[in-house]
Amino acid sequence: MNNLSVGNKSIKKDSCYETQNKWLLAIVIILLLLLFMPTLLWLWGRWTMSVWQNGHGVLVFALVIYLIWRELQKLIYLPSSSNSWGFVILIPSLLIYMLDTGINTQLLSSIAMFTSVIGLSMLFLGTEKTKAILFPLLTMLLTLPIPLVFTEAIHLMLRHIATKSVAFILSQMGIPVFTSGTLLEIEGGTLMVADACSGFATLYAAITIAILTAYFCTSTKRRIVLLLIAAPLAIGVNIIRVLVLALLVNYYGLNILATSAHELSGLLTFMVALPILFIIGKNPINHKNFIEKKL
Repeated sequence: MNNLSVGNKSIKKDSCYETQNKWLLAIVIILLLLLFMPTLLWLWGRWTMSVWQNGHGVLVFALVIYLIWRELQKLIYLPSSSNSWGFVILIPSLLIYMLDTGINTQLLSSIAMFTSVIGLSMLFLGTEKTKAILFPLLTMLLTLPIPLVFTEAIHLMLRHIATKSVAFILSQMGIPVFTSGTLLEIEGGTLMVADACSGFATLYAAITIAILTAYFCTSTKRRIVLLLIAAPLAIGVNIIRVLVLALLVNYYGLNILATSAHELSGLLTFMVALPILFIIGKNPINHKNFIEKKL
């Protein structure tokens, strides 16, 4: 009887600890949400600015939330623990946030926000659960806007690739075209392949989605194909987009760019590239298990 009584007390004590831990975690999350609210609003503004910026951010955020939930469900049998090494991540993250309040880049604040979540996970969920959700959390860093100063060379390279490729295709179609730098001169007018049309946003989104989809995929071959094809696919789709715009300008004039066709062409790159990545990364059907379940 004494052993049973001690066991019941131990269970009640653990249950009480779990409840207190959950309440404390909820309070800390609310406080951090209030602290990082300006950063969250800034991120949301960048994600929803246009399809040529960081439009993939909303999709990736939703996928990451799902991944975290899925991984934690797999480890639901593990009791929550605490690892004080979480302070080693959390405290520097908050210091970075304080630094950014002075220089106001918001980018450093965003990095600090995501790394703070890792520190909190170590403190409230423990090492094993943090390891399980670490990859999805780190993937959130791929939704951050990259300053043009770091990507200017890539933008320029992509613009030249699009310009030369479209000029070659147009000439093969028998349409007179002259190129100068990133300018396409055709009968309907002069079309500039600017930074917004370089395809960098599609490239950034495709690589991010490819990494996340590869995480879902169980086939090693599909993972390799997915990661290898992401960049060429994004570049190829953007070339098609610029080609379509050039053809429209050639036949209908430059005024066509002031219509919704310009915006729709940007959406088209995502609507074509991302489903292809999802299809490639789809887990193959295990026919043996499928037959066994059917029987």
